[in-house]
Amino acid sequence: MIIIALRNFICLIGLIAVMPFLIICCCLIFIEDGLPFFFKQERVGWNQRVFTIFKLRTLKNSAPQVGTHELDESYKLKLGKFIRVTKLDEFPQLFNVIKGDLNLVGPRPGLEKQLELQKNRVIQGIFDIKPGITGLSQILGYDMSIPNRLAKVDKLYIQNQSLLLDLIILAGTFVRFPGDYLASKFDIPNLR
Repeated sequence: MIIIALRNFICLIGLIAVMPFLIICCCLIFIEDGLPFFFKQERVGWNQRVFTIFKLRTLKNSAPQVGTHELDESYKLKLGKFIRVTKLDEFPQLFNVIKGDLNLVGPRPGLEKQLELQKNRVIQGIFDIKPGITGLSQILGYDMSIPNRLAKVDKLYIQNQSLLLDLIILAGTFVRFPGDYLASKFDIPNLR
């Protein structure tokens, strides 16, 4: 209980700290493509429970509801690349952490319609833990386009989960060298 309260306090502080940047991004998104500022989407999480994830919008309103790896560049906002590189789009998910849908670190939750990914995740036991805002697969560049490989990397995370690994992954979300270290440690390619 104390760990959850501490995690939620850290998330609240994080939201307050990035709020000025989020407000600036919201204004620029409005100028480029109007409302809404935030993007919400149904995702499959712990025990295959569906929940709504919140992110800062980096795609045009006309973009179809599919994985970003399936989208053409024309659907991306001009500001979207900057928002993604700086990870500002991920910060609204701190609300999901506070709500209990996500952890800070864990396998990234997939879309309901990504049936092949769900099948592979069931086989690997990925739904046995809460998904995360960031994870081993994400910092190593494994996306949802090759579901069996993604599920295997997620399984590596589960088998080796620790506070130290979570801290390394959090650092690797913002800088490259922790990903290189983890790729070497687990003897898998860093695709990032």
